[in-house]
Amino acid sequence: MWSIPHSRQPNSLSNRARALDNDLYRRARSDATNQGLVTWVRRASGLGEHGGIWLGLGLVGTIIDSHRRKEWCKATVSVAVAYGISTSVKLLIRRPRPTDLPPLTDTPTDLSFPSSHAVTSFAAARVYSEFLPSSPLYITALAFGYSRLYLGVHYPSDIVAGATLGYAVGSLARYKGRPHKGGSLPSSGTAGVPLSE
Repeated sequence: MWSIPHSRQPNSLSNRARALDNDLYRRARSDATNQGLVTWVRRASGLGEHGGIWLGLGLVGTIIDSHRRKEWCKATVSVAVAYGISTSVKLLIRRPRPTDLPPLTDTPTDLSFPSSHAVTSFAAARVYSEFLPSSPLYITALAFGYSRLYLGVHYPSDIVAGATLGYAVGSLARYKGRPHKGGSLPSSGTAGVPLSE
């Protein structure tokens, strides 16, 4: 008797989702009251701009891990590809960044969806966990994602979408790195270990 007409339900759900997104953004941004911490977070978050720190990590791995140089190179390229996809999606969606509260850091563009920090961080965590302990990688990825909320330059949905996209790109890269049927699988610890779990 009191149910909402079906024609109004999608719009109502969409409005609620946007309201929740904005509320969570405001809460995270409102936590940024300690100027010293804000400065530290801003500097740390800047390391993830354009996927810089992750591309650098991949380059270091490519140089020093000679037995798996090819695999490191492929993993690094996949992070760069993830960044390119993120940029393309931003240009397509063209969602503006939040403006309810003043942002606490500069950004290359005014486009918000998805968060390229989250995309590159989770893509990197996914592919680099083939070579490095996964827990520190994913914790760092989460920290980069949250830093963008804390600094007031993204909505939570930007971060979630970015993390999902990045993880998907990383998973695809690892899947593509597996040997084809009938191919030989190198034993663990030898050169040429594929990007697989």
